Parts: sequence; structure tokens; C-alpha cells
Amino acid sequence: MKKISLVIFLLFSAQIMQSQALRLGAERTEIYLPQLEDKSVGLVGNQTSLIGETHLVDFLLSLGVNLKTIFSPEHGFRGNVEAGAHIQHGKDVRTGLPIVSLYGRNKKPSKEQVAGLDVIIFDLQDVGTRFYTYISTLHYVMETCAEQDILLIVLDRPNPNGHYMDGPILEEKHKSFVGMHPIPVVHGMTIGEYARMINGEKWLPNGIQCPLFVVEMENYSRYEPYHLPVPPSPNLPTSQAIALYPSLCFFEGATVSLGRGTETPFEIFGSPEFKGKGLTFTFTPRVIKGKSENPPFKNQLCYGVDLSQIPYDSIRNEGRINLSYLIQAYQLSTDKSKFFNTFFEKLAGTDSLRRQIISGISEDEIRKIWQPDLEQFAEIRKPYLLYE
Repeated sequence: MKKISLVIFLLFSAQIMQSQALRLGAERTEIYLPQLEDKSVGLVGNQTSLIGETHLVDFLLSLGVNLKTIFSPEHGFRGNVEAGAHIQHGKDVRTGLPIVSLYGRNKKPSKEQVAGLDVIIFDLQDVGTRFYTYISTLHYVMETCAEQDILLIVLDRPNPNGHYMDGPILEEKHKSFVGMHPIPVVHGMTIGEYARMINGEKWLPNGIQCPLFVVEMENYSRYEPYHLPVPPSPNLPTSQAIALYPSLCFFEGATVSLGRGTETPFEIFGSPEFKGKGLTFTFTPRVIKGKSENPPFKNQLCYGVDLSQIPYDSIRNEGRINLSYLIQAYQLSTDKSKFFNTFFEKLAGTDSLRRQIISGISEDEIRKIWQPDLEQFAEIRKPYLLYE
């Protein structure tokens, strides 16, 4: 492993000259490469697992790391599968390595799938919301590592929505793959911090804990904007979409399109039902291979609201979930009895938000109800934070 030692020395020397630049966990190779020497290694990764423009898989293999298995989350290893689509096991065309899908029926790596591994690296770009499933994949990987005594190394990355916390806390009865833990919709933590919280709060079954090592970032502030170099999933292609995602994802649990099947998913919303309601913006969802194979209201003209022209900074600086979009859509709905579907409670994590919208409670009043729980969560969260 002399090659690894030389690379560590060269990279460490180069970083001394760039001490003020943001360094991602994956880039701090001098910290985690020594832990991979003479080890059999697995990697939980996708298209966001990059060091510069080089995929982490290619980087590790070039150094002779004994990488045995790739584990892929929702959207697949190359990130080109739409939300909710079944993902099969397979092989990476470029390297020939086996790929184990951790989405669908096989959300948790089995004992057989991790057999012989000493270390698993987790390197996924999260977007900081409870219902974005990469943190659910993290939970299940930690569970397996705890049971099989495998070291999990989390390479930390920025949370583009990490500058605030907001939303209702998940209630246990609404636990699902889009919400596994009692946290708000927007938790304000990096994925490394979140892994520490899973361990510290003993959220794994029977309170077991995972052998965990988080490779922290350098010069990271959760309050500084961060534009992702690669889309984390097919329908979050822009910074605006990522910033709007915590607000618009509620429409997955309602009879409203949030732009799947268009070039601006999570930046618009509407419905054919809103025709004649004074809205001039229209769009027609269509099949887009790899992004939206069967979008809601496919080939139907939708009337709605275009948020894509709002400057990113304006959305980000709002620093909260914008419930006005959900409230406006409900008020525009003609058949309000069919507005919400059964998935809504899983996204909201609570029964109360649906009732509050239906009863006409204002956004400000709903926020006041959230505040005591958010303040309590902020205190629980403190010991697990790694960055000021």
C-alpha cells in the first residue's frame, strides 16, 4: 500500500496551501485511507460520490484499495432512476463490481451481502429533509454494521438546507421509509451529524450502536450557501429545486403535480382542476425517460404557479418551509375531499397538518404549534453537531 501512503502525503501537502477552502469528507483522504489498508471494503454511493471529477470507486481502485461491493440507494448507483422505481441488483459496467440495491424489498444489507467486509464507506449527498430517503438508507446500513461489527466510515458532505430546522416532528405511528425517526421535516444536520445522532439516541433496534467514524469536512459552515455540483437525484436538478423541495414535496401526498414530467420539477405546481381559477401559468407533464416515466396528470394541461423564476437567494433566505403553496393549492381545489391521499401523513409525519389545512388554520398559527417541539429538538441535536 505504498501508493496510498504517497498519495496521502501529496494530498496533505497540497491542502496546506488551500487551508481556507471547503474540503469535503471524501477529499480528506489522509484521514480515511490508512483505515482501508489490508481491509475488504464496501461502498454505499451513487453519482454524487465524487472527489473533484473522479468517482470515489475509481479513485479507491486506482490506489489498490480492496473494494469488493457497491451498495446503491434510491435512484440507483448512477442516479438515473426516478423516485419509487424498483432497482435491481447488478454490476457496474465500468469496474465489474457487484452492485447491491438498497431500495425496494432489500432496504437493509443482509448478512450475506456484507460477508467478508471489514469496512463500509458511506458517501451520499443528502438534501436535509426527513423524507429524502438517503438518511433512511443510512439507518439500515448502520443497523447491519452494528449487527455484524463492521466499521462504517461516513464521508461528510454539506447540507444545502442545513441553515434551518422546520416542520412537525415525526410521530411513531407514521414511521416509514420516508420518515424513520422523531425529527422535524427539515433537521439542519449533515449526514455525518445525523449518523452520530442515530447512534447517540439509540434509534437502532434494541439500542445497538454502530462502529462509526465520521470524516468531517474542513471550513464548512451550515449557514453558507452550497450549490451541489451533481444533482442528488433526477428530479432535483437545480439549487432552486433543492431549496423548494422541503415545501413542495408535500404535494406527493396530494392531487397536485409538482412538476414531474417537466424541465422544472419541484419548481412549479398545478393541476387540471385549477382551470378557471385565475392562474395564467400552464404546463403539461410528459414522460421523461429516467426522470418521470409516469408523472401525475401525464399529457394533461395543468394550471398552476411558477416558482422557478424566484431567485435562489430569496428562497434560501426565507429559511423555513413555505406552507402557503400547500394552503393555496387546497383552497383552489374543487373537490377538497380528494385533495389529500394516504401518503400525506407519511410525509408530514403527523395527523395534525392535514386537519389544520382543512380547518383553515393560518400558516402563522401552524408554525406556533411547531415551535415547542422544534426548540426541544434543537437541544437534543446539540451534542451531535460537528460544525459551528
